[in-house]
Amino acid sequence: MWLHFIPGIQFRTSNNLFKNEMKRFLEKIVNLMKDEKLFASQGGPIILAQVENEYGNVEGAYGVGGEKYVKWAAKTAVSLNTTVPWVMCSQSDAPDPIINTCNGFYCDGFTPNSKSKPPMWTENYSGWFLSFGYPIPYRPVEDLAFAVARFFEQGGTFQNYYMYFGGTNFGRTAGGPLIATSYDYDAPLDEYGFLRQPKWGHLRDLHIAIKLCEDYLVEADPIRVSLGVNLEAHVYYKTSNDCAAFLANVDSKLAATVTFNGNSYFLPAWSVSILPDCRTVVFNTAKVTSQKTLEVCDASPAMDTVMVRQSYLDSSEWSWYEEKIGVCGNKSFVESGLLEQINTTKDTSDFLWYTTSININDDMEIHKPIEASLKISSLGHAAMVFVNKKPVGFGYGIHDGASFALNKKISLNPGTNALDILSMMIGLQNYGPWFDIQGAGIDSVNVTGLKKHTEHLSSAKWTYQVGTEGEYLGLQEPDLANSSLWYKGNAVPVNHSLIWYKTIFVAPEGSGPLSLNLATMGKGQAWVNGQSIGRYWPAYISPTTGCTDNCDYRGSYNAWKCLKKCGQPAQTLYHIPRTWLNAGKNLLVLHEELGGDPSKISIITRAGQEICTTLSEDDLPPADTWEPEIGFTSEVPHARLTCDEGWHIASISFAIFGDFKGECGAFTPGSCYFNVASKFEKACVGKQGCSVPISTTNLGDPCPGMLKSLAVQALCNS
Repeated sequence: MWLHFIPGIQFRTSNNLFKNEMKRFLEKIVNLMKDEKLFASQGGPIILAQVENEYGNVEGAYGVGGEKYVKWAAKTAVSLNTTVPWVMCSQSDAPDPIINTCNGFYCDGFTPNSKSKPPMWTENYSGWFLSFGYPIPYRPVEDLAFAVARFFEQGGTFQNYYMYFGGTNFGRTAGGPLIATSYDYDAPLDEYGFLRQPKWGHLRDLHIAIKLCEDYLVEADPIRVSLGVNLEAHVYYKTSNDCAAFLANVDSKLAATVTFNGNSYFLPAWSVSILPDCRTVVFNTAKVTSQKTLEVCDASPAMDTVMVRQSYLDSSEWSWYEEKIGVCGNKSFVESGLLEQINTTKDTSDFLWYTTSININDDMEIHKPIEASLKISSLGHAAMVFVNKKPVGFGYGIHDGASFALNKKISLNPGTNALDILSMMIGLQNYGPWFDIQGAGIDSVNVTGLKKHTEHLSSAKWTYQVGTEGEYLGLQEPDLANSSLWYKGNAVPVNHSLIWYKTIFVAPEGSGPLSLNLATMGKGQAWVNGQSIGRYWPAYISPTTGCTDNCDYRGSYNAWKCLKKCGQPAQTLYHIPRTWLNAGKNLLVLHEELGGDPSKISIITRAGQEICTTLSEDDLPPADTWEPEIGFTSEVPHARLTCDEGWHIASISFAIFGDFKGECGAFTPGSCYFNVASKFEKACVGKQGCSVPISTTNLGDPCPGMLKSLAVQALCNS
């Protein structure tokens, strides 16, 4: 933001002011790395450096200046002599020796702009980011694994997940507009550090299989072999009879059986099989055999209280402070016309008060309250409107269109009427052409329905204040926890707008991650011991349509293909890092903007997890049991169950071999089966993980002549 206010600067183009600052930044970072001996040539872990990011997606908007800027950025980066290659993501015109790389859901068709540059995939989206007011996006692991396998099948050399470990946009650091606090991203490691299964396990098995082919992948370029319509193989040869192969079915609907090297192979639709010896399939992207960890909402009802501990905050401890509507104190200033918000607040606050008056005077011949129409338009992102200190409306945009209009019927009294508008930012724009000059705030205000004229207020005198009263007082700070500013009564007020709440809590025992359940709140920000855990907005409900319980992984994925939790808030749980907490009492402060009920806020910690797995007799043995020149050291599939670190398998709730019905969390026995719970109890209970061979030799044969399957469900706890 500070760069934005350098007079004459233009971001990401051939502008000397910007280039000077960018060069300073690049030099600073590179020298920090050199000083700590972190580059590979110094014995450190850094093997690549990146300059700019996805500029090619917006370069056209900058014209000739953009083309010059790319060349300058490349030359400047190379001059810093990192001794490792530089890359530019999504930059097809990256000048030599900069390597242009691919970002996206799929990069198997990507070709660098020079034959001397390797195909590199710098961002493979494991899911998508979350926005307030939208359902939760997720990406099936079968499709993610398919995309990775296709990339390496066709000569890819480097692939990186974005994100592999989800995270949290603490404070006001979330991008915008309207990007949520959680940046979980449906990543293999979730926001709290837990393994997201089966995504984590299936990708682990995928990379084991690719690693088995490594000697061949670095030895030769792939040779494509057609196996039919939408069916193909890519073969990596060391010698004419020593190779590794990838067999692909890119049809989005139809499975197929293909012949390769004289052998028959079944390929599910939209899948890749990996053969490290050109004969043996060790992995197929569509066949998920790794365990699944149930989300709490999907778990058996009886398990919920075992897996989650929910502590409600003591309702008698709440104190509150109700803010005054409009400007307060001596922090205000007057200007003619409507000011753009970002240039006014300089991002020191999410809030800007716009205050003016509407005068109903005698020459209008009005002597009693009248009804009028208030029309407000905003560049974004949200606004609360008050007439004569009473709330009359709340408007807001969406992530893909932050501007909005608000039309409200209002009642005006004879004489002077106060109009106060609290304009709100929800994250700064951080993507797209000229993103740094995209504005926010109120840009038009009109009152219609008056007897003789329309009141055009856009050019009137307005009084402004950056930030709210509570922010100026510093109510979020621990130093004010015992201040007389806070009021405490018999019952905490609920559903009040522009109110601050404060309470004391003791953190649950243990070392596991915590979350704050703010489902009963409206919109605002929360602090724990003075540290902001981020913006919250549970009152913004996502559309009720567009979600699917079982998203078909087959066919091209996009951010809108697989959605869940329609008709619900985007986020209700907010991460509290353990390192922010005291051993005894802790301070929670909330700034509630719209209205909510703090008495129902709770702290949640995970006490366990429910895990399950399903396999068939004809599934592959584990990929890590295959060895070159030997083959599989195990001839049967294995049921592998593993608890997250710190937990062990406490019990087996279901274990059927033969025939079963239902899915994880809701298994029932079929018509022919053995209950094999005792086998799994003996092998697994008390351990963090276990592996049980799936065969009639080990589990018995309840149904001779029938292909049998296994379903196992277990509880992990400490």
